[in-house]
Amino acid sequence: MNRLFGSKAKGPKPTIESAQASIETRMESLDVRIAKLNGELQVYQQKMSRMRDGPGKNAMKQKALKVLKQRKQLEQQKDSLYQQSWNMEQTQGTTEGLRNALISVDVMKEANKELKKQYGKLNIDKIEALQDEMADLMEASEELQATMGRGYDLPDDVSESELDAELEALGEEMQFDIEEPSGAIPSYLQDAGELPEFVDEPIEQKQQEAAQ
Repeated sequence: MNRLFGSKAKGPKPTIESAQASIETRMESLDVRIAKLNGELQVYQQKMSRMRDGPGKNAMKQKALKVLKQRKQLEQQKDSLYQQSWNMEQTQGTTEGLRNALISVDVMKEANKELKKQYGKLNIDKIEALQDEMADLMEASEELQATMGRGYDLPDDVSESELDAELEALGEEMQFDIEEPSGAIPSYLQDAGELPEFVDEPIEQKQQEAAQ
C-alpha cells in the first residue's frame, strides 16, 4: 500500500506563518523574473524604433510579443499568490480572534468560580448584625458628644425684684466711683479741719517744733 500511495509525511504540520513566508518568497522571485522581462522588452522596443518596416522588424516584434506573454503569465501568478496571502491573513486574523475569545471565556469561568468561592464565605446575617451594631455605636457616640457639649444654664429661681435690686446697687456703685476720683480721701474721712484723734500730727509741725 505504501508503495502505491507513499508513506505519510512525518514532521511538524505547516502553519499559516510558514505558508505566508513561502508565498512571499515566491512573489519576490516572480518580481525578479518580471523585472528581467521588462528589461528585454525595453531592448526590443529600442531596436524596433530604429528599424524599418519589413521581415526583420516583424520577427523582432514576434519575440517581443512572446516576452510580453511570459510577463503577463508571471503577473497573473503573482496576483494569485497575493490573493492567497491575503486570504491567509484574513484566516489568521479570524483564528487569532477566536483564540482570544476562547481565552477570555476561560478567564471569565475562572473568575466566576473564584467569585462564587469568595461570596460563599460571606454571611449576610452577620453583615447585617454588624451594620446594626455600628449604627448603635454611632448613635451612642452622638449622645455622648451631645452630653459632653451641654451648657450650664443660669438658675431659674432668680426673681425680677432681685435683678432690679442688683442693678440698682451696681448703678449706685458706678455713680460713687465717678464722684470720688481715684486716690482722693473719702468724704466720710474728711472733717472741718481737724484730724481724728488716732491720726498723728503732721510731719511738718513736728519738724518745726524740733528746730525750736
